[in-house]
Amino acid sequence: MTVFAHSRSRLGLACLLVALTTSGCRLLPPGSAQTSRDQLRSPVTAVDAVVVERQPLQEATRYTGTTEPFQSVSLRAQVEGQVIGLSVDVGDAVQAGQLLARLDDRLQSTAVVAAAAEVAARQSEVASQRAEVIAANAAVEQARLQLQQARSDAARLTRLFQAGAISAQEAETAQTAVLTAEQAVRTAQQQVQTRQQAVAAAERRVVAQQAIASQEQARRNFTQLIAPVTGLVLERSTETGNLARAGDEILTIGDFSRIKVVVRVSELELANLRAGQPVQVRLDAFPKQTFTGQISRIAPVADPRSRLIPVEITMPNPNGRIGSGLLARVSLATTAPDPIVVPETALSTGEASPTGDRGTVFVLKKQGDRTTTEARSVQLGARADGRIVIQSGLQAGETIVVRSANPLKAGQPVRLSILSNPGDLDG
Repeated sequence: MTVFAHSRSRLGLACLLVALTTSGCRLLPPGSAQTSRDQLRSPVTAVDAVVVERQPLQEATRYTGTTEPFQSVSLRAQVEGQVIGLSVDVGDAVQAGQLLARLDDRLQSTAVVAAAAEVAARQSEVASQRAEVIAANAAVEQARLQLQQARSDAARLTRLFQAGAISAQEAETAQTAVLTAEQAVRTAQQQVQTRQQAVAAAERRVVAQQAIASQEQARRNFTQLIAPVTGLVLERSTETGNLARAGDEILTIGDFSRIKVVVRVSELELANLRAGQPVQVRLDAFPKQTFTGQISRIAPVADPRSRLIPVEITMPNPNGRIGSGLLARVSLATTAPDPIVVPETALSTGEASPTGDRGTVFVLKKQGDRTTTEARSVQLGARADGRIVIQSGLQAGETIVVRSANPLKAGQPVRLSILSNPGDLDG
């Protein structure tokens, strides 16, 4: 009985296996079976993908320089005198117009008083000369009156002579008196002109003396050293009590509202630079910050030995934190926009043109729940450090394949590896 039962069990299992084999994929939905066949025909390939970006092909050339104040002013003594007031020291902040130092001004004050007294004396001389002009004008008027009287008398005596009432001598004497009176008028008029010229000369002497007085006053003002700019004291060259001669340096002031950096650039870079061009500046003193400046001046003459051209860069100095003498690293970026750059591994070299100026990349497209490839012909540009410029055929933001487990073709389904940066395809 036991042997017979075992034989019936084996027979039933065999029949079940035959039934399953003959029914085949009828146990699966028709759609699922078709999908399985497609997957067998087109296996999904794993790919590494990145998003296309604009970026420089190579890092910008860096130049080193040293920070300097935007403007440095040296205050020097313009007259000789003892320093009797020096109120600031190195590092002190000063404002434009602030009194920083004084020199002994006793000699200058005496000269100012003497010059002012001389101006007053010259003005008194002018007043005296003007009074003489008035007197001379009065003399002219008197001479004219006398001339008028002489002419009247001469006319009357002439009529009497013609009537035979007087002698000819008396008539001639009257005519002579007229001539004498005319000469007196001319002399008086010449005296007026002479006095007027004297007044003009005296007025010019007043003007000259006033200029001397102004000069002495300016010399006195030179004893006060006023800050011409707002900034910091960089250097103090003397002490209170020292004798300062004309031309001696007293203080040096730096304007730190902006910072200046001078770098020397190769002549090969000159064509890519222009005044006003923005640049990036990094300071070792502030390693976590990047400052933005601009080219303020490009020297017209290169160094004859090194062939390097000095380029001046200015940048703002917020809160005055940046001082002088700091090491600055300047990146001179060109004004042209960054190109589209992709890794050279993204190129399908088998489909590149014979001249090497074109190539093919595979762009990823999302189709429902599948990701497929699109073959795209692109114009190639410069190459450097394993990367290549795409001049046309690609847009920033598209996702491309940079590495594939198997050779690719257009429309092939792929899956993204864990190393991919899929961008918008990441869903």
